[in-house]
Amino acid sequence: MQRRNPLSSRLSFPRSLAVVAATVLSVNLLCGFSIFHKKKYETAITKDTQQPDKILFDRAIKNIEHGNYLAARLTLNTLINTYDTSEYLAKAKLAIADSWFREGDAHGLAQAEIEYKDFILFYPNMEEAAESQSRICEIHIKQMSKPDRDNAEGQRAEDECRQLIVQFPNSKFREQAEQKLRNIQEILAQKEMDTAQYYFKRGSLPAAQGRFSFVTQQYPLFSGTDEALWEEAEAFRRMGDRFEDQEADALTRIVRDYPVSLHVAAAKSRLTSMKRPVPEPDAEAYKRMKYNLEHQTREGFFSRTMGIVTGRPDMGSAAKMGAPIMVAVRPTAPVSVPQEAAGSVAAGASGGTGVSDVGIGVVGNASALEQKTDARLSAQAEGEHKASVGATGLSTDPTAKPQAPLPTNHPITKQQIDALKKQQAAAMKAQKKAEAAAAKKGLATPDTPPTAPAAPGATNPASPATPATASPAATPAAAQYAAPPR
Repeated sequence: MQRRNPLSSRLSFPRSLAVVAATVLSVNLLCGFSIFHKKKYETAITKDTQQPDKILFDRAIKNIEHGNYLAARLTLNTLINTYDTSEYLAKAKLAIADSWFREGDAHGLAQAEIEYKDFILFYPNMEEAAESQSRICEIHIKQMSKPDRDNAEGQRAEDECRQLIVQFPNSKFREQAEQKLRNIQEILAQKEMDTAQYYFKRGSLPAAQGRFSFVTQQYPLFSGTDEALWEEAEAFRRMGDRFEDQEADALTRIVRDYPVSLHVAAAKSRLTSMKRPVPEPDAEAYKRMKYNLEHQTREGFFSRTMGIVTGRPDMGSAAKMGAPIMVAVRPTAPVSVPQEAAGSVAAGASGGTGVSDVGIGVVGNASALEQKTDARLSAQAEGEHKASVGATGLSTDPTAKPQAPLPTNHPITKQQIDALKKQQAAAMKAQKKAEAAAAKKGLATPDTPPTAPAAPGATNPASPATPATASPAATPAAAQYAAPPR
């Protein structure tokens, strides 16, 4: 009896795997060369005729379905240039755009966008014009990255989807465009949320509050808007009692507009402790939020793994119900910016809506330039000028009323406070030593003691004639750090 070679049995299994791998690779290559590849064209013309333009169109469609896009575009261009009055002319231009779209690479998508825009320009009343605008939106969605990357494509996709809803309000693609817009805004909002949380953890409370406020106004359907409102209220709480009204407004929105949020109970408790009214939850908001939470999707293990390679964002947590925001909200100025500089209050006025923007326009009557008063002179308000406001928002006028310092994005740390205290103690010790030495020699005591080092973040250092013995908490940065929570 012939004995079995153990070495050959060990090599048989890897050899079988190699054969299977080679077979799979060959099949994929054949598919890539369009031997087995065929994807049906969606808008093909089924009219049976033997006209030459129809024959060319059918031939091009078969090439597109089999992935031979170059040959298809050559055939379609022949149709367009030869039969300029053909009834298939519009379909041929759309098919050229579709061939570029199916190629899928960056160059193909860019060419497809140009062709789709040309089709909308030449045939705005056709039903396919709305489909072309939908494809343009899809082009930019395909090129979107994760929230921690550049969001230029996301902003372009948002604009194109809004254009579809505005330009073709009765199209069958409207509902799809609204869902795409909700998906896009989920990614854009997540980027702003990540930036706001970075500032919040860093201690830059005004910058974090501005980002949180923008998220809550621009993206109310974002899955983390309730979290943004909660952290915005926390930022207001840490910045001091004068922001108590803004803190209460953020907590009120959580209870009223996001009744299913995990922060509702804590928001009600804080409103009660602040002696503020607790609103009733909105019924429509409750229905919308519950529906969106129930219809969230999560990517599987394979999709998450491939997402690391492809860089595609996860849109599963996007809202499925609710009207997306159709206009861009202008971000508000952070609370660390003085009101006069931010344009929220006119210079020298106690209230108002001063605007710091500068606009230009065409003058209808040129004689007004000579007859009316110079606008630069008439707009000058009485009271303190903007230039007399320091970098910290405090008035540099010695006769002005004392003001509380504005919060800062660069809070002083505990280590800096300890170092400042040591420097001040060393300065006082040197002063006493100088006084003792002068007393021994019978000299007069110096009238101008050495100046203590200024606190980090201070903008007005002590003058040589004034001993800098103030507490470190006298500066805006130290005041923000040392303010105890309520």
